[in-house]
Amino acid sequence: MAAFKWPITALSSILHRMSGVLLFIAVPFALWMLEQSLESQTSYEQLQHLLSGGLAKFIIWLVLAALSYHIIAGIKHLLMDIGIGESLEGGLTGAKIVLVVSAMAIIGLGVWLW
Repeated sequence: MAAFKWPITALSSILHRMSGVLLFIAVPFALWMLEQSLESQTSYEQLQHLLSGGLAKFIIWLVLAALSYHIIAGIKHLLMDIGIGESLEGGLTGAKIVLVVSAMAIIGLGVWLW
């Protein structure tokens, strides 16, 4: 029995949608953190202490990873909207570029965060 193999273009598209969902879920938390940081010096310090833990940094890294992937894949979609990379070969190349550039950005964000 042959296993189903997802095409790279499908993986790129699914990851773009998943990153968008994660960003949508993260928005209320980001707004709450903004509110806490602006409320008072004490609430800012409490938020800073909360965000200095390992789990919080990991969650922040996930959100930043989703943001960077979503932006890079979005740029690819904008290029396709103006006619660049619309062919099958262009789609494959674009998906590969998105995955490689996103991986580099995500690794860079991890290094920067820790």
